[in-house]
Amino acid sequence: MSAVEVAVSGLGVVSPHGDDPGAMFDALMRGESALRPVLPELPKPTTAALAPFDVSRWFTKLQLAGVDRVSQMAVAAADLAVRDAGTLGDADPERIGVYVGCGMGGAAAVETAYRGASTRMPPLTVPSFMPNAPAAQVAMRQQAQGPVLTYSVACASSSVALAEAAKAVGRGEVDVAIAGGSEALIVPGVVLAWQAMQTLATFAPGEEARAVRPFSTDRSGFALGEGAAFVVLESVERARARGARTYARLAGWGIGSDATHLTKPDTPGQARAMRAALRSAGLAPRDIGYCNAHGTATRIGDVVERNALAEVWGEATLGDLQVSSTKALHGHLLGAGGALEAVITVLALYRRQLPPNAHCTAMDPECRLNLVLQGGVAAPKLEAAISNSFAFGGTNSVLVFRRA
Repeated sequence: MSAVEVAVSGLGVVSPHGDDPGAMFDALMRGESALRPVLPELPKPTTAALAPFDVSRWFTKLQLAGVDRVSQMAVAAADLAVRDAGTLGDADPERIGVYVGCGMGGAAAVETAYRGASTRMPPLTVPSFMPNAPAAQVAMRQQAQGPVLTYSVACASSSVALAEAAKAVGRGEVDVAIAGGSEALIVPGVVLAWQAMQTLATFAPGEEARAVRPFSTDRSGFALGEGAAFVVLESVERARARGARTYARLAGWGIGSDATHLTKPDTPGQARAMRAALRSAGLAPRDIGYCNAHGTATRIGDVVERNALAEVWGEATLGDLQVSSTKALHGHLLGAGGALEAVITVLALYRRQLPPNAHCTAMDPECRLNLVLQGGVAAPKLEAAISNSFAFGGTNSVLVFRRA
């Protein structure tokens, strides 16, 4: 457990539901799906969640040279988080750290380079697609001169980034951490690669918005999403001293590896991460009222996660834990997914409302959970919640948040 309580004092998103965290949460509560048909040129129909994003609000045309969409959205979301926190007060630039998760880097830059390889290669291709570009761009925009670190751990990337940022704040290594993730990979080459893995959802014409159905008997996989999400972390004492709003406390984290298979999830590994997160927060399973599940809607993954929850909570008390996977509505943001879902979990605590597990018409008997099936529900007694992120490569990351 951190010796210093860590406050979440700022939220910023560039999400498939827009760049206002409150409005995004309202849309999720209403069960509004951001999934739409994309890339009609591909041989197989595809649905994904694109982020509405006006880059001109953040960059001039001259500034855009060598800045991939993944970095553009990171800069915007991080800046929105800092503004939401009421700036960073009198923080010493050398005591401000940037911690960013990114799974695949500048996919658009790679796609452009591949397609244009026989002609003229853009000279700034390398700094555009390097995975640490979003973190570097955020640091330059915010003039953060402390540690600027990138975590590339597939779907757990930005959850790990938040955990590492909280550790740094708790140990006094930085006064303020700007932490989050960004991903922008909805380009033909990347989508074709995911289709080849047969993990993306199938759907009938006109059903693109409802293609992702976590924990449902008829689930068939996930849909990609893009966007960025950031939080500002600082000590509770510092936030209180400068009169800042505290949305929640990042109270604990658990990070571990399955060490079993590159792509197949593992129940014991996920359970170990959840137990570690609870120990870190000094909480018992009964203290957690809500789980924002990883819930990718794959045939195997949802059952494994359900069984991991049952290992930790026990079959007898698992019904007391309310669960939903918001990926049904915003898609899977891969490297940015953990950060976006952390923001959603923070807002669930802050508002004491739970977003729905959308599109689940009939729960799979192997996924018996207390799912939030309606269009969002009130949770007047909610005091603590967890957010799960489980990655290819076997890394599992679990964050525990408590009400401020």
